[in-house]
Amino acid sequence: MIGDRQSCGGSDATDPIPEKLGSWQDSGAVRRATILEALLDYNCAWAIIEEQGNVVAVDGGQVDLASSMPSSTPLRAWLPPTRPSNLGDRAFLDDHGVALPYVAGAMANGIASVELVGALSRAGILSFFGAAGLTIAEVSRAIDTLEMEIGDGPHGFNLIHSPNEPRHEKELVDLYLDRGVRKIEASAYLDITPWLVKYRASGLHRDGEGRIVAPHRVMAKVSRLEVARRFLSPAPVEILDTLEREGQISHQEAQLARSIPLCDDLTAEADSAGHTDNRPALTLLPALARLRDQLAAGHPGKRPIALGAAGGISTPSSAAAAFALGADYILLGSVHQACVESGSSDAVRNLLAQADPADVVMAPAADMFEMGVKVQVLRRGTLFAPRAQRLYEMYRSHSSIDELPDPFRQQLEKDYFRAPIEHIWEETRSYFEIHDVAQVERAMTDPKHRLALLFRWYLGQSSKWANEGDESRTVDYQVWCSPAMGAFNEWVRGSRFENPRERRVVDVAKAILNGATLVTRSRMLSNQGIPIDGEALATALCPDSLLATSPGTEPMRTGR
Repeated sequence: MIGDRQSCGGSDATDPIPEKLGSWQDSGAVRRATILEALLDYNCAWAIIEEQGNVVAVDGGQVDLASSMPSSTPLRAWLPPTRPSNLGDRAFLDDHGVALPYVAGAMANGIASVELVGALSRAGILSFFGAAGLTIAEVSRAIDTLEMEIGDGPHGFNLIHSPNEPRHEKELVDLYLDRGVRKIEASAYLDITPWLVKYRASGLHRDGEGRIVAPHRVMAKVSRLEVARRFLSPAPVEILDTLEREGQISHQEAQLARSIPLCDDLTAEADSAGHTDNRPALTLLPALARLRDQLAAGHPGKRPIALGAAGGISTPSSAAAAFALGADYILLGSVHQACVESGSSDAVRNLLAQADPADVVMAPAADMFEMGVKVQVLRRGTLFAPRAQRLYEMYRSHSSIDELPDPFRQQLEKDYFRAPIEHIWEETRSYFEIHDVAQVERAMTDPKHRLALLFRWYLGQSSKWANEGDESRTVDYQVWCSPAMGAFNEWVRGSRFENPRERRVVDVAKAILNGATLVTRSRMLSNQGIPIDGEALATALCPDSLLATSPGTEPMRTGR
């Protein structure tokens, strides 16, 4: 009960009284509250005073930090206003025209759907459509729909590194430039590609005051320092020269691109779903911050690059921890897949709602299969991970389809393909003849590449079966997932969010940020020596309570 001092962080005879911070004097019109009530009132500045041996919060009166006023009361702590919009970097909000330092990452195959992007955009939250794995026509339709539904509202599209399908990456960049897509999330990049540079450099110009204007914004998602360094630096000169020589960019664009970093925002991708190096955020984020600041020192006067945190964030405490580490914004993915607006299926949402933090495993990635790159997926309720790993082991140890042992060929046709190998190869060949004929041409002369394309059929279809909710293929579902999903399930147990049908992406975002604000404010008082009742705080951090006492958000800004 909020009015009960003992249950809401008030002090009793056994509570240590913090040292005096200053003095406070009643001015008449003063509002008194319990510590928890003060924590929940995000918009007010509270003085924490000692009255008759008790610690209480007051709104009003006169505070003096330098000396003791006559007939004054000891001031023990100070709690400034703290709203969800204050958790990150104000410049990030202004630059993107958003209300909150919260980003929804692009989940491939349209899992970060038009509906999800639209809902978040209308709430003043930046999100990226999951273009990876979709055809150019499908992405083009998504651009049409979002343009019609939200117009200039904050949103962007994904551009994923496609080392095995460079033609598709080029066509996607050309589409984005042709259709006026102003923001991309660049993900899974191992190195800088010409098409990423073309997107960044296109349209570069100087304004009336001589400042370089970059109309195409890049939010890079990285997990390695060497990749981060490339994004934090200007585009490689040799790539710029080649693009200029080929007429892909102008001479002015090539010259201006030499003076600005390749990205505007850099997201530290820690232990995330999908493509991940399983890096701990506690080491990755500070390391990237140091690198960013070191490189920025050599370019004084340039706009600071915003630094975000991703991977493992799904609760108020993890979000608050990311901001405490210095994140300018947080980026979430796994939890959004479990929301009703995602492009996934009810079958997958039900599986995700049952996941524990340990119910994840690494498995070979479809798009970088031959390179041995892995993705983090859900383990509970599916056999995808061990089956995918078995395919990779057979690929490593055999040079062609004909070399596969007969027992494995039989298993492949019975359990994986559920069709003759020849039938699956014809389907695979037909697909690549439409989307990237160079893959077929190579397969005709390279039996091992043909084997890789055949195995990649299963890895690619497994995520499609999951998104479609194909009940006959439940054991083959590939569901990208991180431990954050299990942590979310533990946090929401007993609340409305325990039911997958009640998980709406805007409500989830607001509950996490409101809770992060409450956790941050409680740490402010705790660090000043004010005892906080853990049980009462845990009750207040229930999603239902957080949404019921929502402080709201500030009006959406108009950003670039």
